[in-house]
Amino acid sequence: MTVLKIIRDCLDALLHPSARYDALTRARHRAFIAPRLLGSLAAFAAFPLYLVLRGAPSALEVVAFAWLIAPILLSWFLSRTGRYESAHVLSSLALACLVTAVAITTGGISSFAAIWLVVVPLEAAMSASRRVVAFAAALGLSCAALLIALGHFDLLPHIDAGAPKQGGLVAFGVASATLYAAGLAFSAESLARTSVELLSQEEERYRLLALNMSDVISRHRRNGAVQFISPAAEMMLGTPAAQLLGHGLFDRVHVADRPAYLTALSEAARGSEAGSVEFRLKRDVARAGAHGPDSPVDFVWVEMRCRPLGGSGSVTDTGEAEVVAVMRDITERKMQEQALDLARSAAEAADAAKTRFLATMSHELRTPLNAIIGFSEMIAKEDALMLDAARRKEYAQLINDSGQHLLSVVNGILDMSKMETGNFEISPEPFAPRAALINCCNLLALKARENGVDLIANAPQDLPAITGDPRAFKQIVLNLVSNAIKFTERGGRVTVGGEVEGSRLLLRVTDTGVGIAADDLKRIGDPFFQAGKTYQRRHEGTGLGLSIVKSLVALHAGELTVQSKVDEGTTVVVALPLVFEKPQAASNITMLTPASRPALEDQIVQVKKSA
Repeated sequence: MTVLKIIRDCLDALLHPSARYDALTRARHRAFIAPRLLGSLAAFAAFPLYLVLRGAPSALEVVAFAWLIAPILLSWFLSRTGRYESAHVLSSLALACLVTAVAITTGGISSFAAIWLVVVPLEAAMSASRRVVAFAAALGLSCAALLIALGHFDLLPHIDAGAPKQGGLVAFGVASATLYAAGLAFSAESLARTSVELLSQEEERYRLLALNMSDVISRHRRNGAVQFISPAAEMMLGTPAAQLLGHGLFDRVHVADRPAYLTALSEAARGSEAGSVEFRLKRDVARAGAHGPDSPVDFVWVEMRCRPLGGSGSVTDTGEAEVVAVMRDITERKMQEQALDLARSAAEAADAAKTRFLATMSHELRTPLNAIIGFSEMIAKEDALMLDAARRKEYAQLINDSGQHLLSVVNGILDMSKMETGNFEISPEPFAPRAALINCCNLLALKARENGVDLIANAPQDLPAITGDPRAFKQIVLNLVSNAIKFTERGGRVTVGGEVEGSRLLLRVTDTGVGIAADDLKRIGDPFFQAGKTYQRRHEGTGLGLSIVKSLVALHAGELTVQSKVDEGTTVVVALPLVFEKPQAASNITMLTPASRPALEDQIVQVKKSA
């Protein structure tokens, strides 16, 4: 084994660099170089013995022995150029020329050497090239035809009577040709075995890749039917790969994504460039391992890259083009994209809120400040303006009203800030909601009369006491009723009522005012948002009234619903629990109903994860 290893290492050192990195090519080059070198060296080693036994060689014998240097030259040619087929062509020419030359001088087609012409195409078969084999066969036939023609026209040289008997030479020729052909057969068998072993290793390598890679490899017909799919599909979709064959995979594609899926496969089957498509696949949630057995996601996003099987224009035995595809789970990437979209939307909403805040505050603060500055300057110059006591009192009252308005604006902003940060403290205690409701209506009765609006309080006498923050309850009622009065035209009506439904108190405020458009209705309750364009405002206000109401209701674990139609009126219903217990830790998410908080918390987690 050590000698064979040394010989193999020596042969590898002679190989062309292009043949050293491919096992099959390396084996073929070895099979070409080794016998030619060994044969030539053996012939040269036997030449002295031949001289001892035969004496001085004839001219033909000298030429024959000199011709044995040709295999060495052919081996050098292959090791320098790596051109395997060209080396076989030159080898066929060298062997055919040597056999023909010997046969011409030893009897033509009946010579002992003529049998070697059969070996020429057999040797060329080692090249694994039809072109080389065809050339060698044509060359052997041409040489045989030449020998027959020379014998037919008596152009062959005459053989001396003292020459060796032809029978012994024929036996030698047949035996040597047979031995050489046997060597070729063993070389061919060795190459075939090497090829099978390499193919088996390659198949095992690809099988291991298909079994262990997370991407799914599949083979499809043009209509999407699956011919083969790797076992990774079971990990991705939670179903055995056998159930995805045929149209099993297509049945799992989301209905909305099926056109794109089939289009990608069809275009790839037509021989176009490799394509890519993203679509959703239904998976078995109970068995899938890609996102855990408890994941609520019923569909996974996959990216499929597909191309024609075997290259452009490849077809199967049935004449139908097939496609090979690689699918990768991109659900995590899609979730991150959605989280980024949510973050972008939140940033845009924050920017819009900032714009609304600046627009609203610039109006709400500038108007009372102008009044305070203007009237205070007039009082300061009362001697020049000759102001009487009644006028001074009126101006002072206007300054006080403007200051109170500024204070209410600042208090509203501070309260909103506290609620959003979770620092707004509520103190639940038992109180009578009917008395609080009547008291709030009495406080706003004057404002309703000034606006020409009928304010009706409809609270049952048997309305039970509830547990909550009475100060927050009054603020809810005052904000809702003042909003309803403000947006109700003269001659309209505002109705305030309360009733018990199960374990909740329903506070209902209904008006016959201007109403709210459907597009604005879903944004009611956002801080600093007012229905309609900011620059077309018909009513004063910061847009914090309903935002504060929504936050206070959420702090009491209640619900707020708004129903409205333009020019028909608005109905706001607040549902509060009859018995409210303050939680141990106040949530920072105060602008949401309890049902909507988990969804937003999940979104915030996704946004933080993507960030």
